Amino acid sequence: MSSLPRRVKTEAKSFTSEDDEPSLLNSSSESEEEEEEWKPKTKMAKKPRLPKKNEAKPKKVPAPRSALARKTVNKVAIKQEMLMIDMFSMPFCQDVSLPVASAESNRMQLLKVKEEHVGTKPKTLNQKPEVPKKMEINSFQGKNIRSLESDEKPSTSIPVVENQVKCEKSEEYFAFNEPPFKKIKSTTCPEGKPVKSLGGNKVKEEFEMNWDIVQALSEITNVEPWVCANLIRLFQEENTIPFIARYRKELINNLEADALREVQQTLEELRSVAKKTHTMIQKLKKEGKLSGCLLTALLNCRTLEELDHVSAPYKTGSKGTKAQRAKQLGLEPAALSLLQNPMELSLFSYIRPNTKGLSTIQEVEAGVQHILADIFAKDKDTLDFIRKLCQQRYICIQSALAKVSSKSGNEKDIDKFQLYHEFSCSIKNIQHHQILAINRGENLKILTVKVNIPDGVKNEFCWWCVNERWRPKQFLKPELMRILRTSVEDAYKRLIYPLLCREFRSKLTSDAEKESVMMFGRNLRQLLLTSPVRGRTLMGVDPGYKHGCKLAIISPTSQILHTDVVYLHSGQGFREAEKIKKLLLQYNCSTVVIGNGTACRETEAYFADLIMKKYFAPLDVVYCIVSEAGASIYSVSPEASKEMPDLDPNLRSAVSIARRVQDPLAELVKIEPKHIGVGMYQHDVSQTLLKATLDSVVEECVSFVGVDINICSEILLRHIAGLNANRAKNIIEWREKNGPFINREQLKEVKGLGPKTFQQCAGFIRFNQEYIKTFCSNKKTELGNQAVLTKAGVQGKKKSKPIPYVSRQPNPLDQTCIHPESYNIAMRFLSLIGGNANDIGKSDMQQKVNAVIQKEGLEGTAKRLNTTVHTLQLIIDGLTQPEGFDIRTDFDKPDFKRSIVCFEDLSVGTVLTGKVENATPFGVFVDVGVGKAGLIPMRNITEAKLSKVKKRRSLGLGPGERVEVKVLNVDIPRLRITLDLIRVI
Repeated sequence: MSSLPRRVKTEAKSFTSEDDEPSLLNSSSESEEEEEEWKPKTKMAKKPRLPKKNEAKPKKVPAPRSALARKTVNKVAIKQEMLMIDMFSMPFCQDVSLPVASAESNRMQLLKVKEEHVGTKPKTLNQKPEVPKKMEINSFQGKNIRSLESDEKPSTSIPVVENQVKCEKSEEYFAFNEPPFKKIKSTTCPEGKPVKSLGGNKVKEEFEMNWDIVQALSEITNVEPWVCANLIRLFQEENTIPFIARYRKELINNLEADALREVQQTLEELRSVAKKTHTMIQKLKKEGKLSGCLLTALLNCRTLEELDHVSAPYKTGSKGTKAQRAKQLGLEPAALSLLQNPMELSLFSYIRPNTKGLSTIQEVEAGVQHILADIFAKDKDTLDFIRKLCQQRYICIQSALAKVSSKSGNEKDIDKFQLYHEFSCSIKNIQHHQILAINRGENLKILTVKVNIPDGVKNEFCWWCVNERWRPKQFLKPELMRILRTSVEDAYKRLIYPLLCREFRSKLTSDAEKESVMMFGRNLRQLLLTSPVRGRTLMGVDPGYKHGCKLAIISPTSQILHTDVVYLHSGQGFREAEKIKKLLLQYNCSTVVIGNGTACRETEAYFADLIMKKYFAPLDVVYCIVSEAGASIYSVSPEASKEMPDLDPNLRSAVSIARRVQDPLAELVKIEPKHIGVGMYQHDVSQTLLKATLDSVVEECVSFVGVDINICSEILLRHIAGLNANRAKNIIEWREKNGPFINREQLKEVKGLGPKTFQQCAGFIRFNQEYIKTFCSNKKTELGNQAVLTKAGVQGKKKSKPIPYVSRQPNPLDQTCIHPESYNIAMRFLSLIGGNANDIGKSDMQQKVNAVIQKEGLEGTAKRLNTTVHTLQLIIDGLTQPEGFDIRTDFDKPDFKRSIVCFEDLSVGTVLTGKVENATPFGVFVDVGVGKAGLIPMRNITEAKLSKVKKRRSLGLGPGERVEVKVLNVDIPRLRITLDLIRVI
């Protein structure tokens, strides 16, 4: 997977400890350093050396050329030479599973290219330059040779064959005076164990800092360094999160998509800090303000707050700090002398009666004090000490009602923040939602907020500075000691304390915003993966008063059968009931979907009353309430106009409401995620971060569910990993022009879908085999002619790009989650178990798989197939899952009802069944059918009450889950219900 240079192959060793594991190639920077250390022996060196047995004579190295001349070296020849060498060594290896290209043809091409380069001699297998040290082993050697031909071809998870490594132990190859070319991309996982590195934990970044980005990323995210290093390289190669989470498990230690998203966001933040730091360095260098100490301080910054603190005095347009003005008066030597050589310091010599700032001894002392305070406040050790000290002490954040708001504020707004009028909490214990609430109150000027650091921290810090860190090297006079103490106190009060407050507030806010965004993402995922209700004709109802209730009846295949408007709440309810009954009977529809917007409660009561009276007999009608968040926005969007051009926008929302139950994922992806409304304080957080996270969650859900490429919409297709709006449009155009896709390989014919895009999206695209077989049987002759045309190319036209031959035969593996890069392994596994690809998803396949796995075990079978446990498990899942398998079947369906419960019917102790509507860090909101959601506080949600069968990402519930609850408290005036969780249904 790494794009770093492949340098050498050496003998494989057995590793017994974690420290002894292969580092899987050095980084490019390390390789270049080793190249620089190696120098050819010149005629000056006359130290005798006895040649080793069977050692080849070292080749003469030509005199050093200029940089320009070195750049003209033919890189293609070097790369093809390495390809030839690998292929020469392969036939001696016992690896029958990997096809090898013709070595002779490649060798002839190599020699032809190298003849074009005048003045160089081709290297042979017998000519090897001498190297001073042994390179590290390359554990990614098991990849198909053909992968060298394309940098973007998908890598496989095939481990190193032991005999293959042994046969290559004597081959050591180098490319001197050349820029490093790319390594073989691979994700080898020997014997199914996690790969600990893709070239070491050293990652070369565009902007270098004094801290290591891998280590910093690991510390912030609590992810192992080797996983962080792998992820950085995977993201650099433009791999998507769904692809990494499903097909690169061995490289990421089986992390879930949420964790990958957090690492990606943290990585972007660190890179942003590094980029801004180097921009600031270049700016200061250009202005002549950059000193050695300032450069070090800038390169030590890990956060934007630290960078702002260090760079603030040097920003253009600033008047300059007190320290800068003192330095301009020439007092910096006096300040430094006070610390280093105080015996020779005389402040009276700096007095200039006619100069402002130097006219009196008091002004001179104040200037020295400001310079010293500035030095103390920017010292890394000093800041590290005060931060560590704060971690050991009780630091709290306090909020109070602002005096201005209490006099001239909106009482309703002030009442919302009643809990925070006199609030105090430790920064270690404060909850994320409390931080966001305090910030909102402060922005509205209703609350005032401050961070309280105890005086003990200040006293201990000042003592440490005077007696330890900044203790003068010589005896200090009393008046100079007084200046030193005053400088330390001034540095703390004026510079360090405000910095600490900003850091604490910024860290708390950043963490709270991230948690809010992650919570929104989890809720959105749960909502998108709601189990679809298939095979039913549905009536969608968009409730309303004055403008009536909009109706839309849709078929089991989402086709619009009928639309209408009924006025249920204007005295015409009985007459409209006849119309509704007629429509339900005409289309044999027994399921009504009601949006939860305006007039929802009255509309629900209307249908419940008719159902209880059996008015729709012989139909057994049921109804459910569904969120209509975003339906109105979608109904007037360009996508809706394109999809339903002849339909009134008001009726489009009714269609959308019905389709949200029939296929929630396909319908909800049409709406901008932030309008779905299942988050917390989503309007107060970074909108850039929110959009990136939610788009990533949508991509993850659509990809993991998979789409049938021959029937899915363009909107759904653009959310597949690796695809975008243009590529999705090109796929639809290809489908309309050439007919349905027969197999995954045909995706390569689509304009804009290169090898990298194919690698990312291929595993998430499905093909209905029955439909394709029927199509192929009807169009067999036409497809045969088309295949010949594709292979031969069109005559008479200018040839812009050769069209590769693509098979037109259906592949049964295309209906599974198995990636095309693993088809070879899947076919070998089928041969091992005696199965047939046409039996995928049948009970016989499950029995054959179980028989082999029980006999040899998962690890033993993976080793036998030269693959990883993760890849084998994915292949087994793909072969054994029934045709048309949908991961959403494990999630909850909508809660269908026939009756209604009123708010007044509730009492303490009442047991109800409800559906989770929203989840937040402080509790879960449950719709119990009374028109107002009840709250289950987080303290009432314990692990014992959660379902043991369902795999959970976290200790919590998500939207759509059905629960049984008990009423703890009913506040009728405020319409608040407090619930206790009994169990998850």
